[in-house]
Amino acid sequence: MTKIAILDYGMGNLRSVEKALERVGAETSITSDPRAARVADGVILPGVGAFPAAMRRVRELELDALVAERLSSGTPVLGICLGLQLLLERSTEQGGGEGLGLIAGEVAELEALGLKVPHIGWEPVRWESSSELTEGLATETPFYFVHSFGVRPSDGADVLGTAKWGERFVCAVAHPPLYGVQFHPEKSSAAGLRLLANFTEICASVPA
Repeated sequence: MTKIAILDYGMGNLRSVEKALERVGAETSITSDPRAARVADGVILPGVGAFPAAMRRVRELELDALVAERLSSGTPVLGICLGLQLLLERSTEQGGGEGLGLIAGEVAELEALGLKVPHIGWEPVRWESSSELTEGLATETPFYFVHSFGVRPSDGADVLGTAKWGERFVCAVAHPPLYGVQFHPEKSSAAGLRLLANFTEICASVPA
């Protein structure tokens, strides 16, 4: 069974991610112990809350080094919601701060053009490129969002999906073996489960 480590730094809806992964057949562990994450076939970096506080916790637990180490060994990593934002170089939230720097670009407040922020609800996602992560998911498939900030990758080649809330914003990135989604797949019904199943399959396909 494919083992996936869900990184716990105190700022994520971990149990719902764990339950969704179990539904698609993954063996999961919620952990902040780098040793446990090193034996997993894949790693998920979840997150809910503010970017600066999250990065402080990630660094305190040395999960920044762990994620970089796992990626360098070819292990797939998926960032979810705030976890996606942490993958970028920096954020303007609460005065700004440096991220993990794994995807070039920054995180900035949504340009909602008069619409309510935070953006909460279902929006169709348009796939801008093909990826194993989105296998079997039609373009304009709705996913569930809760966020006030969005990622702005510097390299268009990293953009996997976009959605619209005022502006059209990037909501999914792919730089294999690194992936990230702004929406919550664990709260996105059958489509979200399919995406997590695809990620599980990606993890299973990596040679031991």
